[in-house]
Amino acid sequence: MKTIVVVGDVLLDTDISGTAQRLSPDAPVPVVEVDDVGRRAGGAGLVARMLERDGWQVHLVTVLSDDDASGLLRSALAGIPLTCGPSDAPTPVKTRIRAGTHAVVRFDSGCSPAPVPAVTAQMLSVVAAADAVVVADYGRGLAANPALRDLLEILAQRIPVVWDPHPAGAEPVPGVAAVTPNLAEALQTAGQVPGGVPAALRAAEQLLTRWQSRSVVITMGAQGALALPAAGLAQVLPAPKISVDDPCGAGDRFAASLTARLLDGAGLEAAAEDAVTAAAAFLAAGGVAGLDAGEFLRLPGPETPDAMATAARIRERGGTVVATGGCFDLLHAGHARTLLAARGLGDCLIVCLNSDDSVRRLKGEQRPIIGVGDRAELLQALECVDGVLVFEENTPAAVLERLRPDIWVKGGDYREDQLPEAALIRSWGGETVTVPFHPARSTTALASALAKVG
Repeated sequence: MKTIVVVGDVLLDTDISGTAQRLSPDAPVPVVEVDDVGRRAGGAGLVARMLERDGWQVHLVTVLSDDDASGLLRSALAGIPLTCGPSDAPTPVKTRIRAGTHAVVRFDSGCSPAPVPAVTAQMLSVVAAADAVVVADYGRGLAANPALRDLLEILAQRIPVVWDPHPAGAEPVPGVAAVTPNLAEALQTAGQVPGGVPAALRAAEQLLTRWQSRSVVITMGAQGALALPAAGLAQVLPAPKISVDDPCGAGDRFAASLTARLLDGAGLEAAAEDAVTAAAAFLAAGGVAGLDAGEFLRLPGPETPDAMATAARIRERGGTVVATGGCFDLLHAGHARTLLAARGLGDCLIVCLNSDDSVRRLKGEQRPIIGVGDRAELLQALECVDGVLVFEENTPAAVLERLRPDIWVKGGDYREDQLPEAALIRSWGGETVTVPFHPARSTTALASALAKVG
């Protein structure tokens, strides 16, 4: 199996989680009743853990101190092959206090500038044997080591090397396959002012010349990423629409996935597109808090993974979850009006979508016209849709039992005796309502018209 070597700075992330239901009598701040204290490896350690969870053979090359935090960090890295040299700086520790899913405060220790550490012959040997390298620079000096930089520049000529930079870190070595700054880092480094995609493109052009890399890929959060190769046009890669409470780790997920796809032989655009999807899936699954949920390389099928999480967040805030369902084969204006009307009844709209087999059983062997993956993607692209849940049965009863919406919406052409799920909705205190039906607009009529044109 091919080996991905992660080179870079590690830090200890500590999450202190609990609930906050009152303010302190000493000051107007929340009191967090602590339920759990979790520790994990951050920085290059997080990248290595992600790749290990994805099933890759991974090796982490870094430097570690001999303080207590370093001992905790070694425990957090258990199971990952580790080659490290000594550090003359304390282990950086970032501690987050969380109330529910929300961060209340973060405090850092040991994060002052550190001297450039030495590298050992064993560290260089492990890097030299890599099939691909991710440089996770967190500004702690390892990526500035001259001997390591000379080796990485040589390796970049024959294997994928992805460099995830840091504003306080070293410049990437020439020739790397991709440099992956986020938008703020790219604008700051290039001396550009914010200005959407045009500003990102100007920054990418400047940085491509400055860094002499084979590409610059700027991550832009909810806007996806902008990939600019040394030869060719820039491509904007949109991100799936998700709800995000904590974006921590998304850049690490992006760099890890990009490296894996390049090692698989994918071209830059395909690799970057998959990395955008992987980062979105990672965040939708809970981000760093959901690392134990499994592998995040791709969104798992046509069902958008944030649908249930979105509903949970809305309920947590005291909002109203609305759901509707159907085949949605050949989207038309009638569908759009129904969806808009449904979304107006609450704080989020989840669409329960018949699978392809379900549609065939209901509509006949010639349907669906459009597969479930494309149908889900088209629905999710609508601003009024907050999530999609695919179901295999003839009715949405099972998926509704999972979702438990406050309001279930159908078109006005249905009667209550045609909606057996209405009784199910009432069982948890929900309501079933209809919205106006538009008889001149239907998938069947549209399909018939298209057949005549054909």
